[in-house]
Parts: sequence; structure tokens; C-alpha cells
Amino acid sequence: MRIGELARRAGVSTRALRYYEQQGLLAARRSVNGYREYDESDLKLVAEIRSLLTVGFTLEDARPFVECLRAGNHAGNACPESVEVYRRKLAEIDDQIRTLLGRRAEVAAQLAEACPVLRMRGTT
Repeated sequence: MRIGELARRAGVSTRALRYYEQQGLLAARRSVNGYREYDESDLKLVAEIRSLLTVGFTLEDARPFVECLRAGNHAGNACPESVEVYRRKLAEIDDQIRTLLGRRAEVAAQLAEACPVLRMRGTT
């Protein structure tokens, strides 16, 4: 299939596909006339990349998943390198949650401090 059909079927732009190719995540074959040609396995690669990007992974994070699929595995998360990316991403998310909880506590404390002032203004 050509790039336009892959883009349509995968729900991405042709520009995104060219970018994935530029980043080494997708490898187009060239037809005699120079058009990019893809097959069903490329559709699976793009779907894997998109699903990872949707939940916050980077293209570099997606690389082990793509390599795992290219190696013939049924899923991109079937390889130890992919599992390690999951673990690292979960640790990053946990750190972000801790940071956000700390910020939330600070804002809540500031709100609690401001409330007596607001009540006094409302009664005068």
C-alpha cells in the first residue's frame, strides 16, 4: 500500500509517517517509480507507535516495542527491553504524581490560609 492508504488506515498524517521513517521507526520500501510502499506489518507498527504516544510515551520510548514487533513477536511488549520501558515510564509517572500531590497540598494550604480573610471581607 502507498503512504496515503497507510495514513488513512492508521489514522495518522502522511507527514507523521515520513517522520517515523526519518526516526528509523518505519522503513518504507520504494517501488520502481519511487513511491513509498508499505504492507500490513507496517500498519501494525504504526498502531503500536500511536498507542504508545497516546499514553505519553515518546518516539524513543517506542523504539524497543517496534524492534520487538520487527523481530517477529506477536506484540511489541513481548520483549524484555519493552518491559523495561514500561517500568521506567511507571517510575516517571509515580514521580510526577508525587510532585503534583505536593503542589496540591501547597495550594490547599494557601487556600485554607486565605479563607478566613475572604470570610471577613464578606461580612463587612
